[in-house]
Amino acid sequence: MVAISVPARPLHPLHAILLAFPLPLFLGALLSDIAYAQSFEVQWSNFAAWLNAGGLLFGGFAALWALIDLFRAGPARRRHAGLYFVALAAMWVLGLIDAFVHGKDAYAIMPEALYLSAAVAVLALVASWLGYSGIRPGAVA
Repeated sequence: MVAISVPARPLHPLHAILLAFPLPLFLGALLSDIAYAQSFEVQWSNFAAWLNAGGLLFGGFAALWALIDLFRAGPARRRHAGLYFVALAAMWVLGLIDAFVHGKDAYAIMPEALYLSAAVAVLALVASWLGYSGIRPGAVA
């Protein structure tokens, strides 16, 4: 492998807007689950479910855009685009499982919902990091 200089490629502005939503929404769902675990106030579970649904909506569109970009990426950007898509897809799939868990009775969701929300929030952070970072000069192709 030869180190080549590949200019950083920013996200399309609409893609960047779509990617801006999953992290705060999934993080809000995690914080709502933590609040529910501490207080057992059912409304926190409802907040978490709605925040999770919003994260899934925007995350799904961001993942679809990332999939299209993966097919359009050149050989120098394909690995980064693949990692980015895998992070978004894993975030979305775990978020969907979390939505199914939140669909149960509020008293039956703990501790599964808390663990899933934490994993989804971490994956949203990783996906956002990968999406906004691009490829820097000196990357290995």
